[in-house]
Parts: sequence; structure tokens; C-alpha cells
Amino acid sequence: MERKLAKRGNMNDRMDIALNKFRSRMTSYPPGMCPLVLYRSILQMSMNQSCGKCVPCRDGLVEAERMLRDILNGDATEDTPEKLKALCTMISESADCAVGVVAANTVLHSLTEFADEYESHIKQKRCVGDTQQTVPCMTLCPAHVDVPGYVALVKNGDYAGAINMIRDRNPFPTACAMVCEHPCEKKCRRSIIDHPINIRGLKKYAVDQITADQVKTPPANVATGKTVGVVGGGPSGLTAAYFLALMGHKVVVYDEHEKLGGMLRYGIPEYRLPKARLDEDIRAILSAGDIEVKMNTKIGRDITVEELREKYDAVYLGLGAQLGNRMPVENANAKNVIPAADFLQAVARGEEIDLKGKHVALIGGGNVAMDAARTAVRLGAETVRVFTRKRDDYTALASEIDSAEQEGVRFRTLVSFLNLEQDKEDPERISALWLQPEIVGEYDEFGFVKTEHSSAFPYRVKCDYLIMGVGQRCDVADFDAAGIPTERGRILADETCRIKDVDGVFSGGDCVTGPSTAINAIAAGQVAAHNIDEYLGYHHKIVCEAQAPGAKPNRCVPTGRAEIEERDPFERRQDFRHVEIPMTPEEAVREAGRCLRCDHFGCGSMEGGRCAW
Repeated sequence: MERKLAKRGNMNDRMDIALNKFRSRMTSYPPGMCPLVLYRSILQMSMNQSCGKCVPCRDGLVEAERMLRDILNGDATEDTPEKLKALCTMISESADCAVGVVAANTVLHSLTEFADEYESHIKQKRCVGDTQQTVPCMTLCPAHVDVPGYVALVKNGDYAGAINMIRDRNPFPTACAMVCEHPCEKKCRRSIIDHPINIRGLKKYAVDQITADQVKTPPANVATGKTVGVVGGGPSGLTAAYFLALMGHKVVVYDEHEKLGGMLRYGIPEYRLPKARLDEDIRAILSAGDIEVKMNTKIGRDITVEELREKYDAVYLGLGAQLGNRMPVENANAKNVIPAADFLQAVARGEEIDLKGKHVALIGGGNVAMDAARTAVRLGAETVRVFTRKRDDYTALASEIDSAEQEGVRFRTLVSFLNLEQDKEDPERISALWLQPEIVGEYDEFGFVKTEHSSAFPYRVKCDYLIMGVGQRCDVADFDAAGIPTERGRILADETCRIKDVDGVFSGGDCVTGPSTAINAIAAGQVAAHNIDEYLGYHHKIVCEAQAPGAKPNRCVPTGRAEIEERDPFERRQDFRHVEIPMTPEEAVREAGRCLRCDHFGCGSMEGGRCAW
């Protein structure tokens, strides 16, 4: 029998092209959709993958899909979920291959994870709440900024308008343009065509054309006579102060540092966020109304929580998680061992840290760890090596990891930390760390891979300086002593930023959630400001003077995404100058023109709360 090589451009090759295009539909699945519709879609895809040889997969998945359809149509009975569970359990245990097993397990997961949706569809014949599609970028932005609106303003060249539209929900347009993790891009519908809009890039282009402090803030409301004390001059505290001042309240901000900005100033390196640019946002915020600032003031040392409560009509605690964690191991307090957050703050304060010719090791894979690694490179370290136990531990932005690699940072995964070796000549220092190779195993209930020790021998890594990027915590001891409820180093507050059983005191940001992102802290400050305003007996509205241009249909022609380029890695690793290269006007206009204006097109609600498909 004559043998042949696979013909180029055969059916399978062409199907791969089609599947790559289809994959983007899954990643851009719109927020607000009924989860049972999603699971039914997954089940239908699994049915199409079945080879038809075994009955559980061939016929069982069809029956399971019929049951899900009845539930969505409102035709199911109260015993349908139990029947569906029994059927999928049988399929999972008896199907011949992974197609049936995984499909059945997926439905079983939905029965547990979305039990409330099943109950609502069967008893109320509708989704839980008013389920409807929402604009992805606005929904996924924690501060719910009108993204399509300011992108359209950038396209029209109205940069002041774009900044004002951002500031309607987020008074840090410049800082977020530099360092935001842009969750708004995660489900951008442009992915269906090609790639998400470069939303952060367009925001940066706007603030590069006109600085935030040159754009007048909205007029403040008439003075209310109410006073609010804000603890913390970081993104959360200053956001709360900004909106409360615009509402007409007098705000006094307390911060223990010499300058405002919190972790934006003391936790993010200069090469990512130039502090002169951060000051543009801060000057604009302080110009918004009656805001007084008291620096070098620490709660518990210079003023107590009780004094704050007596002095002000309301208090907002917007502290950051500025204390770096150390691993609970011997020699962790050695002179040449430092938490990543402490290391970055020391550099930001201008302290001399000489790493020239030193071998630096770093444990951890988050954004703070990447900032510390890239900072160590700029301080002249001969080698910088990052160690993590699992690939899941790399929670930093992929772009940050790529940039670190380009600048010479080395990465090693699948190693667990054993111990720190004490320096024989100087007992107050360490000279090396010992690591144990790992192998991957099963996934846990959260979808993270487990590891176990490999049979390979442990190995020694010479280390002149060890940075521990293993998380941060908030200094809540004085608040706890004052009766503010805390748990595991966090202040206990609900989604409205109210602290239970403590009248008039609100809290949000990292001191409530633990270490998070700037935009999450900003969102907390915004929510707190509006709820404090309600607590004080008002219902003020912040007026946005910018108006989004009218929407025009997009031709949906696949177009390349304009990326923010960085300076040459061999050049930028030598200094702390800002690494990003501004977009050109042509790039910005073209990138803004890729927006599909989902605020006007394609996000209709589901009529009557019923699932439309």
C-alpha cells in the first residue's frame, strides 16, 4: 500500500484555523450571561466531540443536554436536578474516554457551584436576579469606569474630556495608565475578531497629551458642614477624599509618610510609575475641594482611633498592606534577608542598597516580586534568580515576567524552599539557600496543581542577598486595640465598606481584602465615599461634564493591536527611567477605532429575566 505524507492545508489544518478563531469566543464570553446557558454550550460541544462508540457518552450526553434545555425553558420538575446528577454520575463512571467523563463532571460541578440558579430556573422559571449581558470592560473594571466613552474621546482627540470621564469614577487616571492590571481587557468583545483593545495604552496616551493636573476637576458641591477623617494617603484613602470633597464635605487625610501616594509611591518602582507623574494625579485630587493633609502622623502614636471618632462625623480607614511578610524559618531575620515590600520601600525612600556584583535570590512570583527582581537588576546585581514552587505561583502579569526575563532575571520553578544556610564568617548573615526539586501531581479543588518532593537531591544556591516576595500584611494592631474588629491582620468590613457594630467607621482597600491592586483600592474608596455620604444624610451625585461621542457601527475588519513598546532591555536595566515608549498619534487613533462600542451595540438585556439564546 502506497504511503503518503499529510498534505499541507488538509482538513485538519483548516479546522485548526477555525478552532483558533472559535477559542476567542470562549475567552470573551460576556459577563452577565446565565451560567446554565454556558454549561449547556459546553455540553453541546462535548456531544459533537463524541466518537459514538460507547453508550454513556453517545446517548447519555444527549439526554443530559435535553434535561438542561428543559430547565432553561422552565419545563423541568423539582426532581430534574437529582435525575441529572444521577445520569452524569453514571456517565462519569462508565464512559470509555475523557470526552464523556469530563463533560459529565462539568455538569456535576455546575449542580454544586450554581445550585441557586438551578433552583431559581425550576421554581421561578428565571435566572437569579435580573441576569443580563453587560458591557464587559465597564463591568470588569472594579471602579466601573466608562471605558467605551473615554476611548471614543481619545479617538476624537478630546484628551481633557477623556481624563474627566475616567475621573468620574477613578481620580488616578495617570497612575492607572502606568500600572493598572487592566482587567477591563480580559473579556473585551474585540477578541471575537482579533485581540482586545489596548485600553490601558489609550488611557496612557490621553494623560501623555495633557497632564491630569491641567484638567479642571468638577465643581464641588456647597459645603455641608460635615467632616470626615481619612486614614491613609494611598489610592483608597485619596479616592475617598476626592469624592467626599466634591460632595461638599471637609476631609482631613492622615498619613504616616512624608508624601502622599501610599504604595503607589513607596511600593511601585520609578521605572514603572515616575513619581512626578503620580504627583499630577495627587495635585488634581487635592484641588477638588476642602481637603486637608496631615503627614508624618501615625494612628496609635500621634492620634488614636477614639480621638478620630470624636473629632469627625465619619472615619474612613484606607490603609495599605505595607508590611512585608517573612517566612517562618530559621535565619529569616538575617541582615541580608528582606521582604520584597520592605525592599521596594527602602529603594523608594532613597536608602543606599549596594547590590553591585552580588548574587540575589528571590522567592515568589507576584507583581511585587517582579518589581523587586527588576529593581535588583537596576541596582547592579550580578545575578537575580526567582524561585517558585509551582507555575501557579507566577501571579504577576505575563508582561512583567517577560520584561524581567528580557532584563536578565532567571527563573526556576518546581522547587520548594528547605532552609537558609548561615554564613560561617558572619552569623548575622546567610550565605546560601537550599532548595528541593518538586514534581507536579493532581489539581486541588481550586484548580491549582499540587506538588510533591522529587527523588532528585536538594541543591545549594549561593546567595548574597535574599528577597522574600511572599506577601504583605497591614499594620492593624492599634485598630484592633481600639475595638475595630480584625481577623488575621485584616479589618472586617462588608461590601459597602461598613464595619459591623462600629458606628460611623468605614474601611476598604488592602487592609480589608489583603494585598491587591491599585484599581481595587480605588474602587473601595469610591464605594466608601458614596456610602459615607449616605450615612451623613445626603445623596450627592458627581456630575461628569464630559460627554461620549455618538457611536458608529464598526466594520469588524481584523486589525492588529497597538502595543505599548518598552525601551531596549539592555538600556533600561541600567537606570530607573520610565521604561514605556509612548504611542504615536496614528497608533492611538487606529487603536481607539477598533472599539466596538459595546455600550451601544450588542449588549441588550434578556427580556423578563429569561434566558435568550
